[in-house]
Amino acid sequence: MTARDAVRNRSLHAAFAAVGARVPTHPFLAESALSGGRQWSFEEVGRVVDALAEGYAEAGWGRQHRVALGVGNHPRHFMHALALNQVGASVVPLNPDHLSGEVAYVLQHAKVALAVCSSSQARVVHQAVAALPQLTDLAVVTVHGSGAHAACLPEARGGVERQADELAILYTSGTTGRPKGCVLDNHYLLTAGAWYLEQGELLHLEPGQERLLNPLPVFHMNCGMVSFAAMLLSENCLILPERFHPASWWEDCVRSEASAIHYLGIMPPVLVKQEPGPWERRHRIRFGLGAGCDPTLHRTFEDRFGFPLVEVWGMTETGRFIANHCEPRYTETRAFGKERAPVQARVIGASGEDLAPGEAGELVVRAGNEDPRGGFFRGYLYDEEATAQAWRGNWFHTGDVVRRDAQGLLHFVDRKKDMVRRSGENISSAEVEAVLAAHPQVLRVAVVAVPDALRDEEVLAVVVPADPRAEPRGLAQILVRYCLGELAYYKAPGWILFRETLPVTPTNKVQKARLFAADGGLEREAREAALRSAIDCRAMKRRPAAAGTPAASTGNPTTSAGTPAASAGNPTTSTDNPLPS
Repeated sequence: MTARDAVRNRSLHAAFAAVGARVPTHPFLAESALSGGRQWSFEEVGRVVDALAEGYAEAGWGRQHRVALGVGNHPRHFMHALALNQVGASVVPLNPDHLSGEVAYVLQHAKVALAVCSSSQARVVHQAVAALPQLTDLAVVTVHGSGAHAACLPEARGGVERQADELAILYTSGTTGRPKGCVLDNHYLLTAGAWYLEQGELLHLEPGQERLLNPLPVFHMNCGMVSFAAMLLSENCLILPERFHPASWWEDCVRSEASAIHYLGIMPPVLVKQEPGPWERRHRIRFGLGAGCDPTLHRTFEDRFGFPLVEVWGMTETGRFIANHCEPRYTETRAFGKERAPVQARVIGASGEDLAPGEAGELVVRAGNEDPRGGFFRGYLYDEEATAQAWRGNWFHTGDVVRRDAQGLLHFVDRKKDMVRRSGENISSAEVEAVLAAHPQVLRVAVVAVPDALRDEEVLAVVVPADPRAEPRGLAQILVRYCLGELAYYKAPGWILFRETLPVTPTNKVQKARLFAADGGLEREAREAALRSAIDCRAMKRRPAAAGTPAASTGNPTTSAGTPAASAGNPTTSTDNPLPS
């Protein structure tokens, strides 16, 4: 069976069962060596999945349900996802860094009926349930222990109308407010996996021989969808560290016997800055796949560590990516590859016209002429208007500004969308603005992205204070602490810039293009210059330490009480990890 065969008329679980029957002893899922190192073959995963599916089915969970998964970056996430796919339910992965208000929005918007969580995530879900009366019927289950069955699942109650083939809802930051739920189906996931296998060249995957170490979070499409499907269809193994730990990264790569890694742009500079160590050239890695590597560091990284970093472009909405995996790659530029059939790409101007090579415009993509949306996301959940706007003219409008060179290579230039891309997380400017605007000491606010040497971009809030006599540094700290109480830590402003006024339109909307340059445009230089007058609050942004260590083995779900967990007191903090876990 080829990867393309697996896409046709199959569910995720059916494709998994077919591969498992063919290569039962091949390793499929594993913890990283420094996270425990336990490994499961296709056959062993199948036994766990069947037991979980039996428990879900006996309790009545199935095609009418969406189930939130918050069990962490661990093989258990995919075991539950496979089991839920087997019984026809859809999964909604949760971000462990989100606070209760953000989690409550996802649970309510997706009409989730059951949440299966680690103990730390369950506490946040209980807080969300307590704060939002609409969630009182939500069943919450805590995964713990070493059992593989689901005998303690609560009986299913309620349900939601949805298309039978729905696989998952992944939330991506909206540009005009709350995150939008991308509806993904089985065809999306299997098409994305098959696409990875078909790339070849520097991304060649040898069936049954690869071990992919991916530190990116399972609630994102890179690890949770594309990597998982590609390893499944190629009979290979996906290795999941809890998160990226720079000091032990190369040892983990060696001990995990990784043949490939995935990365975010923040990883290369962190690793290059480290002192040379005994592990960094003992690995057998053939390539890294990722996005956002600083062109000035690209060659330095490859020369020092001995393998190519393949830059790609992709979105949750597209599933498939465009890859710069054929030589010459022009690594000193922001090139991310050429279009490849059946995926088509255009660079268009403001009126929708095709632009000449060298001209910067919006990237629009589609799956081909016969079915432009084939293999893409199905749409934004409960938002037909946003879906239609994104697909206007039967091309998906990415919001990314690119240019095509004379050789046909596409180069990233900027973003049209009003968002910040920090350490791989998309942050909606509007969401942060809404929180700050609610604070009584804020008269008006605009949130924009500014360059950051380590994290690609950082959040800058330009604030008009309600009291112009307020002491700037003290007020900045008050506002950042307020955001940290309302939003995930990475969304809070890293910089605060106070102004007496903001430029506005005749309809009183802030003109962000005029914030720093009278002639328009948020040019990188103008944004960098603005930071000289801003208050640096980046040290206040810390990832809250996890309460307890998650169990290393596949959990036995047991129903927890329907009341909020008791407070553990003030949370401790740890140094901000460069990658979201």
